[in-house]
Amino acid sequence: MGKGDNGGVMSGKTAVVMGVANEWSIAWAIAKAMAGAGASLAVTCLDERAKRATDALAAKLPGTRVYQVNVEADEELDAFAATLKSDLGQVDALVHAIAYAPAAELKGRFLETSRDGFRLSHSISVYSLIAAAQRVVPLMTDGGSITTLTYLGSERVFPKYNVMGVAKAALEASVRYLAADLGEQRIRVNAISAGPISTASARGIPGFSTMRESLEDRMPMASAFTADQVGSTAVFLASDGAAAITGETLFVDGGYHVMGM
Repeated sequence: MGKGDNGGVMSGKTAVVMGVANEWSIAWAIAKAMAGAGASLAVTCLDERAKRATDALAAKLPGTRVYQVNVEADEELDAFAATLKSDLGQVDALVHAIAYAPAAELKGRFLETSRDGFRLSHSISVYSLIAAAQRVVPLMTDGGSITTLTYLGSERVFPKYNVMGVAKAALEASVRYLAADLGEQRIRVNAISAGPISTASARGIPGFSTMRESLEDRMPMASAFTADQVGSTAVFLASDGAAAITGETLFVDGGYHVMGM
């Protein structure tokens, strides 16, 4: 993707994309779109194993910085924030693309959700947004944008999505509360509700193929959407064009969410 693909709307700005896992991840599509729009880019990954793959991807976008951050460890988040301040000084856009639920919680009925599975799913998928915001907001000295990724399972029941649906509902509520907190600092907080895009993590959800088939059968748009289109939406939300948008969930699913039958 070249720097002119999104009109250079992020030129002179710095974007941090948390949760890059591999070349098929939505986070990577967003990172490419941010760089294509002219942003100076930093990305995060989970651990040393993931960092090797992320380093290889980052090499395709010269100047991209890679940070290893386990969002379950406060000391790693603190070190991440300190390094960001040293390396970048100011952050204009933060993208949170982190979610997890234990595989066992996505196999049976939601009724069978364990206490530990519920706690872990919400800690990683929801609290990590709050924890990241706590540390990055002080670097948004000229206002900014925070964007996270959600799914329609927050509002409607999808087979086997289970505790992830409940976590996404909590994530969307967190977006609204953060938007209310941060508006005075000219920091906007929004969510993108992407349809079921075939990523490595999505394919780990037992009901994913059913979700995808249902969407393709019922969405108004004839052409399938892609992770790159989610990337373009993330750039828009981080740009000055979205200066009056906060606390919102924008759907990128070909219109599937509006359909009744």
